[in-house]
Order: sequence, then C-alpha cells, then structure tokens
Amino acid sequence: MSDSSAGAGRQPHYFTTPPPGAPRRTRTVTLAGQDVDVVTSDGVFSSDRVDLGTRVLLREVPDPPPDGDLLDLGCGWGPLAISLALRSPGATVWAVDVNERALELTRENAARLRLTGLRAVLPDDVPAEIGFSAIWSNPPIRIGKPELHRLLLRWLPRLTPAGSAYLVVQRHLGADSLHAWLQAELGEPFVVDRLGSAKGYRVLHVHR
Repeated sequence: MSDSSAGAGRQPHYFTTPPPGAPRRTRTVTLAGQDVDVVTSDGVFSSDRVDLGTRVLLREVPDPPPDGDLLDLGCGWGPLAISLALRSPGATVWAVDVNERALELTRENAARLRLTGLRAVLPDDVPAEIGFSAIWSNPPIRIGKPELHRLLLRWLPRLTPAGSAYLVVQRHLGADSLHAWLQAELGEPFVVDRLGSAKGYRVLHVHR
C-alpha cells in the first residue's frame, strides 16, 4: 500500500509476518457506509486506522459490479476487500497479500462480518483461469519499482473485457510517472486515465 512508511526498500510489514502473539486490537471503522468492528495487528499496513489513501480511493470509485470475481490487491487487514464484499454480496472477493498475518486478519474480519464470499489467499492460490470484473488497490509503492511493476503486470491484464482497476497512489511517490508507465507497458487495448485527485493522492483507472 502506497504510504506505508518513510524510507526506501522493502517494507517488513509487506514481505514478512510478525511472530505469533503480536497484539490484536479491535477498531470501529466506517466502510461502505457502515460502522463495523474489525481486528487489526502490528505487522500489517495501517494497523490503527483506515489510511488516507484508502479513504480517498473508497470515496472516488464507483460501486463495484454486483457479481463476478473482484480483487483487492495487497489487502492488509482488509478494508478494501471488506468494502467490496459489503457493496457486492453476490460477488466473490479475492483478498490477496503475501503477508500471512494480513490474510489471517482479513479472514477473521470476514468471519466477524459474515462476508461468506470473501476469500483471503496468497497470490498463487488464486486460480489462473479467473478474470476480475474489478480490481481495487492501494499498491505497495515503497517495495521498489521492479517489484511493483511485476506485481501490477501480473494482475492488471486479468481484468475482464468490461472490467476496471482503480489504484490510489501518492502524487509525490510517483503517481504521474506510474500512470505513464502503465499506459506504455499495458498498451492497447488498455487505457489508463485519472479518475480523481485529492489530498495529494491520484486515483488511476485502468480499463479496456
């Protein structure tokens, strides 16, 4: 997720899992217009709140498709995946992360909220044949460009023909250069445009 911490290089919360016993906290947050109680923990992105970038994304994006397969790329403790599942209870929501603690928390939050269509899994556990009607992501910009580019080029081409991806990126962390890079790398028939801009963040829209 894009505003994870100061400093360069790989971020520990993204690539590793804290030892068992890291304290859990219960928070009341507003997602999809509802106040919900969720659990968070050290060792995941924005463990004490819904971060500003995610709030900007949630404010700007249109409602997701009511059914089909939807993806939260880099789910953390699950705010985007939970929002997708609350808005589209008939869809299957895939919450993907490489951090096992993040997946554990997202699964627990889904169970607490009875979101039976939400599946929190490692990247390789998503069946290869699945295409996504929507992808929402606050991508981990600070993992470095090579890792980030591989991540996005792995998942964005899996949009269905009518699907859309929405990415929130801080302007000073390279939102505009990422916009240009995505358009050049994805090429036709993909189009990358800016859906909105607020509080130093850009929301990029990728579609065919």
